[in-house]
Amino acid sequence: MSFNYGREEKKWRLWKEAEEKQLRSLGVSEDTIEQLHTHDWEVFNSDRKYYRRLKDAGTYLEEFAEDVAQPEVGTVEDFLDSIENQQLYQVLIKVDRLTLQIIVMKMQGYSTHDIASLLGMTEQAIYKRVNRLKEKIKKNLK
Repeated sequence: MSFNYGREEKKWRLWKEAEEKQLRSLGVSEDTIEQLHTHDWEVFNSDRKYYRRLKDAGTYLEEFAEDVAQPEVGTVEDFLDSIENQQLYQVLIKVDRLTLQIIVMKMQGYSTHDIASLLGMTEQAIYKRVNRLKEKIKKNLK
């Protein structure tokens, strides 16, 4: 799981330029375009920080998600049913449902910003829950 900041920033800038061009053609004010640009840049950087942390952590959960082709996970129960490692399963069944829901949403491709909005939480709260789960998994799977 590698996050190439330069490549991702280039893709983001190309996407943003195309979006801003379209917004201008639709008559959206420059102030609104600038606000959108600033907001999207903050979201990009938030995701960048998350992926950098995720890469640095190198936990079993990440390796598990990458290495094993899993069926589409739609619910927390589906996620738990898909766990084949008994030790990991024993750790995860003791975790609160909200944290597991966050993991399921991450697996489905939601950004941290989107998850926070949907669950009525701060992005920092999402990061804390994920990091606590990582630490719990590291501690129990040694």
